[in-house]
Amino acid sequence: MECPHLSSSVCIAPDSAKFPNGSPSSWCCSVCRSNKSPWVCLTCSSVHCGRYVNGHAKKHYEDAQVPLTNHKKSEKQDKAQHTVCMDCSSYSTYCYRCDDFVVNDTKLGLVQKVREHLQNLENSAFTADRHRKRKLLENSTLNSKLLKVNGSTTAICATGLRNLGNTCFMNAILQSLRSLVEEFRKTLCALWQGSQTAFSPESLFYVVWKIMPNFRGYQQQDAHEFMRYLLDHLHLELQGGFNGVSRSAILQENSTLSASNKCCINGASTVVTAIFGGILQNEVNCLICGTESRKFDPFLDLSLDIPSQFRSKRSKNQENGPVCSLRDCLRSFTDLEELDETELYMCHKCKKKQKSTKKFWIQKLPKVLCLHLKRFHWTAYLRNKVDTYVEFPLRGLDMKCYLLEPENSGPESCLYDLAAVVVHHGSGVGSGHYTAYATHEGRWFHFNDSTVTLTDEETVVKAKAYILFYVEHQAKAGSDKL
Repeated sequence: MECPHLSSSVCIAPDSAKFPNGSPSSWCCSVCRSNKSPWVCLTCSSVHCGRYVNGHAKKHYEDAQVPLTNHKKSEKQDKAQHTVCMDCSSYSTYCYRCDDFVVNDTKLGLVQKVREHLQNLENSAFTADRHRKRKLLENSTLNSKLLKVNGSTTAICATGLRNLGNTCFMNAILQSLRSLVEEFRKTLCALWQGSQTAFSPESLFYVVWKIMPNFRGYQQQDAHEFMRYLLDHLHLELQGGFNGVSRSAILQENSTLSASNKCCINGASTVVTAIFGGILQNEVNCLICGTESRKFDPFLDLSLDIPSQFRSKRSKNQENGPVCSLRDCLRSFTDLEELDETELYMCHKCKKKQKSTKKFWIQKLPKVLCLHLKRFHWTAYLRNKVDTYVEFPLRGLDMKCYLLEPENSGPESCLYDLAAVVVHHGSGVGSGHYTAYATHEGRWFHFNDSTVTLTDEETVVKAKAYILFYVEHQAKAGSDKL
C-alpha cells in the first residue's frame, strides 16, 4: 500500500542514538519488557510489542492521537503522529492510520535508511556473538544437528527460513522447490548452505508484496495459490529478454519450440515451463451427435480431487474400508466424466449446448511433476478441509497409463521419484500451519520454518500431503539429466 503519512510520521534519524543496545530482533517492549515481536516507532524510536503479544505498539499510537482529537491540531502535533512503525525482525513497515503494510518510502528514502541501519545493528550483534555461538556448536546444540553416516558424524547441510509472520505458506513452497528471479535465486541458494542460523527471506517477501498484492500483509495464505503465482510471475519475468535478446526474439524462437512438443505458456517457453511444464489433451464428446472436440492445454501442476468415497477416512490405520491412494486421485482426474447440466457443451454441429463427456489425457509429462491434492472445498458459508490420508509412493510413480500415446514412451521415461511434500496442519485454509519434507543427497529433511530436522522415509509416507513434487526417475549414465 502507498502510505500518505510517511512524511509526517518518519522523523527519527536513520542512525539515531536513541535506539536500544543489542540486536533489534531481541529488543524489549518498553512497557511489558517482552522481546517477542518488537516494533520501533519511526517518530520517536520507542520500542513496543506487536498486537499479537500485548499490543503496546498499537496502544502507543492510540495514546499519541488523544491530544489531536481533544485539542486543535498544532503544526508541530500534526508533524509527529507516531503512526508508522517497523518490525525489528523482518523490517517491514506498518501504518496504523492506514491499517496496512507500507511499500513506499519518503522522498529522502528514510524508511529504507532506517531498515538498513537496523540490519547493520543486527549483523554487528551477530558478529560480536559469533565466537560464543561457535563454542555452543561444539556442545549439545551441534550434537542435535548431527547424523551418524557409516560410523562417522556429519552436520546437517540444510538451512531453515525465518517465519516473517504467518509466512509458512511461502517457506514451505520455497523449501520444496529449491529447484523476482534474483531474490528467488538468492533464497534457494541459501537453503542448502548448512548455516546454523536461519535465513530470513524478507527481500523476496518484499518483492512478493510488490508484484503480488494478494499476498501483502501477514495473514495466512494458501501455499498452492502462492506456488502458482510464483511460477507464473517467474515465467513472465524470464520472458523479458536475456543478454540483450528482446522478448519478441524469444517469442519467435519459441514458435518453433512449441512445434517440437515443448510446453509453451502465453506463446513462450522458459526454464519454468522446461522444468514444470506438461501438456494435457482435453477431449469432449457430444452425447447427441457424437462430435469430438480436442484441445491441448499446458500445465505447471495438476490439481486432483480426493474421491468422495474416501473423504471420511482420516488416517492410514483406519480399518473401515480401503486407503485412498495417489493412483485413485489420478484415476479420478483422467477417467471419463459426464458433464452435469451446469457445464453443457456448445456443440458446433448441433449448433446448441448439449450433454457431453469429458476426458483428460497427458500428452507430455514434465521433468518435475507437481501434484496438488484439493483438500479445501467451498460450502455455502465456509471453506472446509478434506483431511483424508492419501497414500503416495516414494519411488517409481508410474504415469504411463495416463499418457495419450504410451507406446511412444520408453520403459523408464514415465517413472517418478518423490522429491518434496508440502503439508498443511490445521482445519482451514485461512489458519493452521505449513511445513515441508524434502530430500537432499539421499536424506530426508523436515522444514518447519527456521527449524530443520533430519527425518526418515517412514515419517514422510505418513504425512497428509497437500502438494507432492515428483522428479523424473534417475536416468542411466550417458542420458540427459534434470
